[in-house]
Amino acid sequence: MKRRAFLTASATVAAAALLPMPFAVAAASPGKKGVMLMNRIGPSASSLYISNVDGTNERRLSQNAAYDHHATVSADGAWVYFTSERTGDGNSCLYRAAVDGSDVQPLVVDSAMNDWAVPSPDGTKVAFVSTRSADRRTQIWLLDLRTKALTDLTGTAALAGDPAGPDGHFRPSWSPDGQWIAFSSDRNTVWRGHGNGTGWEHTQELSIYVIRPDGTGFRQVASRDGYCQGSPKWSPDGSRIVFYELTVEDTWGAHRPEDIGIAESQIVSVDVASGARTVHTSGPNLKVAPQYVSSTEIGYLVKGGPDEGLAYVSGTLPSVKRSLRSPVWTPDGRSVIYEKPDYTTRALDAPLYSWDADWDYRFCDVFPALSKDGRLAITNKQLGNSSIVTMKADGTDQKVVFDTAASGLDPALVAKGLAGAFRPTWSHDAKWIAFGVGGWFQTRATNTAVLVRVPSDGSSYEVLTDGSTNAGFPSYSEDGNKIVYRVWGQENGLRILDLKTRTTTVLTTESDNLPDWSWDGKLILFTRRTSATNFDVCTIKPDGTGLKVLTSSGANDAHAVWNYDGRILYNSGMYGFREEAALYDDTFQPYGQIFSMNADGSDKRMLTDSQWEDSMPLYLTNDVLSK
Repeated sequence: MKRRAFLTASATVAAAALLPMPFAVAAASPGKKGVMLMNRIGPSASSLYISNVDGTNERRLSQNAAYDHHATVSADGAWVYFTSERTGDGNSCLYRAAVDGSDVQPLVVDSAMNDWAVPSPDGTKVAFVSTRSADRRTQIWLLDLRTKALTDLTGTAALAGDPAGPDGHFRPSWSPDGQWIAFSSDRNTVWRGHGNGTGWEHTQELSIYVIRPDGTGFRQVASRDGYCQGSPKWSPDGSRIVFYELTVEDTWGAHRPEDIGIAESQIVSVDVASGARTVHTSGPNLKVAPQYVSSTEIGYLVKGGPDEGLAYVSGTLPSVKRSLRSPVWTPDGRSVIYEKPDYTTRALDAPLYSWDADWDYRFCDVFPALSKDGRLAITNKQLGNSSIVTMKADGTDQKVVFDTAASGLDPALVAKGLAGAFRPTWSHDAKWIAFGVGGWFQTRATNTAVLVRVPSDGSSYEVLTDGSTNAGFPSYSEDGNKIVYRVWGQENGLRILDLKTRTTTVLTTESDNLPDWSWDGKLILFTRRTSATNFDVCTIKPDGTGLKVLTSSGANDAHAVWNYDGRILYNSGMYGFREEAALYDDTFQPYGQIFSMNADGSDKRMLTDSQWEDSMPLYLTNDVLSK
């Protein structure tokens, strides 16, 4: 996009349709220091349903308005076990209820990410996934329903995988005799990006393992190089385990809206004793969540595409075309329980579960930034226009300071969030706001972007770069005379634009991104691609000296910003996936927690532990909220 393409752009469109839904950051709860705003990519609600196996007589199982999902059924068909966020948005806890939805009972309720509760055949124990162990990885745990004792089944030294890799464990399943638990795991695999290792988002390689409830007998029963095998379930006689199988690369497309109807998987089973494979399906469609409905029939979910819904390997039961997720068939084979997620965007300032006793957590649109005088700027992505909006923290005096509708950008890309005005940054005197305008994310390969700045009232605009490359993610220097930004394309790295002389200095030439100038002007924080499969958080002095790499997890560490107290806030996958990647929907990176650390990289602390992608934090202290 060339500079002249902005000559017709209006920076001061004040149409009500451009303003965000009423957004006032409510005062923090009594005793709190303030509010942390953050963005979350994931469903906003989910309800459990039950229907006849042919899809008739559908009725809602969970009457609570909470987020309920990932149901399983007891062997006698009397109880439904499920995951719920009824303690707070993002806090996954475990419950059970009678099969009619009554008599809801809490099982595991705490601040860890707990998921996928599966009762033993005799009803005395529950296997589940949790991040409660010291390593914060997803491990398989056991809950004794009589004594309430908890046992970490897979998080032992004897079973530890390579800590440099994802090393997670998912989707436990009891054998019919209760002697074994099958599960999927990406232990001893390596972090890799999609696009044959070139992409930012990670793909996932899973294999199938079994272990006895006492922790013995651990072994791998199915694996295939270059493939992901997930969601194991036992046959009624305990001789076979069925799972879905797709290429590692397709675990990326399986949760992207543009590829969900393209990614292809098959339903496979393995003989537990011999390892002999049987491939039960062929052809297109993303097939997941397999289960033996009877000794001769396997049901599964076709995820996405025109055939979305329930299907069966042998065709003895009718397929059911319906938008649903995580189906589980009752032991008698007559009914099926599933979830229906809702992707309605959360309301701005909606309460989120807080893992920090000192702060309330709230939902916010993307790239929130705070001025010296306490004014918020955000990229208004929720309304599908990605314009720049400012307001007081109490929601008053909202202004559209840059409207992408008149910017010359492709409206279709803007609606998808792939183009727009991204990452506003305030000058330290609060008189100017700079941001990037153009194509972002996947479209940056084919679309350029320019830096733009506007006065804080949005009365005019100025294009700062020539559009020959993709320039974006700016940050002001302490004195307001310079802007650091990143370029991507034929040239990569960080650049510093002197606003007085209009000269540009090359700061770095690596694959660097998301720079953030410290408030004292001494350091520039940024993300660097440090290897073919890894990104890390770094700092550098404005003169190009003193480079420090602050993270080394092996997973992606990025999206770093300076906090008001001088610490660094960033996003990381250092504790691995929270769920099988192919089972997520409409998300770029299906995991990621918010962390903080000191400016030298020490004292790393995890601030969120949800199943979703959490990012873009901004702390608002009580004094800011009271202005």
